[in-house]
Amino acid sequence: MTMFKTFGATLAAALVAGQAFAADVTIRLAHLNPEDPFQSHSGTMAAVFKSLVESNSNGEIEVQLFPNGQLGKDNEVIEQVRTGLVESTISSAGGIAQHYNLVGVFDIPFAFPNIGVASRVISKDSSFGQKFIADLESKTDLKVLGMIDSGGFFAFTNSKKPIESVADMEGLRIRTMTLPTHEAIVSSLGGQPTPLPWAEVYTALQTGVADGQMNPVPIIAFAKFDEVQKYLSITNHVITPYIWSMNADFYNGLSDEHRTLVNWAAEVATESGRAMSRVIEASDRGLPALAAKMEVNVVPPAEQAKFAEAAQPAVRALIEDQYGAEGIEMLDALLASIEEEKGAF
Repeated sequence: MTMFKTFGATLAAALVAGQAFAADVTIRLAHLNPEDPFQSHSGTMAAVFKSLVESNSNGEIEVQLFPNGQLGKDNEVIEQVRTGLVESTISSAGGIAQHYNLVGVFDIPFAFPNIGVASRVISKDSSFGQKFIADLESKTDLKVLGMIDSGGFFAFTNSKKPIESVADMEGLRIRTMTLPTHEAIVSSLGGQPTPLPWAEVYTALQTGVADGQMNPVPIIAFAKFDEVQKYLSITNHVITPYIWSMNADFYNGLSDEHRTLVNWAAEVATESGRAMSRVIEASDRGLPALAAKMEVNVVPPAEQAKFAEAAQPAVRALIEDQYGAEGIEMLDALLASIEEEKGAF
């Protein structure tokens, strides 16, 4: 009870501090990542959204930003949005999973052949995106404003050795999000999944609670994991969504004019975030910077196929076991959308 009161007091203080210059409408937008728009896609999205909404609303809407997990853990902030305490958040799949578990279908390993296909499928406008979002919205109190990849394909880092084959995963304690599908991936490859919330990851790697972790290159870079990890192995084994949501009642209560503004500003901001992820990956803020400090290896296609052979059946079986026919139907819809978008390249 004491911890709950402390958290509540901290949240209340943060929210009140941000209300010094309240406009007619206030949108509090939270996310886990740095505020600097050049460090993370969610920082980019938040900054662009704030700029567009405030400059085009004639001062009628103020957007208050709460980056770096200021309002709590991902799943806690989503709960705040669902209850209306906070208006909006940009969330990882790990946070969303605790409110809508079918987000786990994205974790079927090696399903996406390249980032072009992933960008087209992981979108609120794709055939799968529309189906997925409609189901998510029907089961939560959320309105989805955007869906974007989490910064690129996941890679493994660790402090022990390069991961060049499935055998190299044996016994490695790999931090995962609190996603059963991610735990299944690591287990199927011979590793020991260590699910931890984001706020605890750096310390866990630093102290040896976990040997390694898996994330996209931009996240590895801004989290400064190169300070506590020696090896970076490019496996491109999975790519997950970040989902931008808003309290549905708040969204529906906006005037038609304000709702239109929020919609197009969120769309532009999402595409800006998508582009920033690619820039970070390629720039001295991403892989080149990490390569200067870490030992980097790329797992070749022949070895990737062996990873896929070990991990895909395990994840599909978990989805069927935990989510039943509904989960398999959603997974098959995702795979069909991937096949459909392959034709564009």
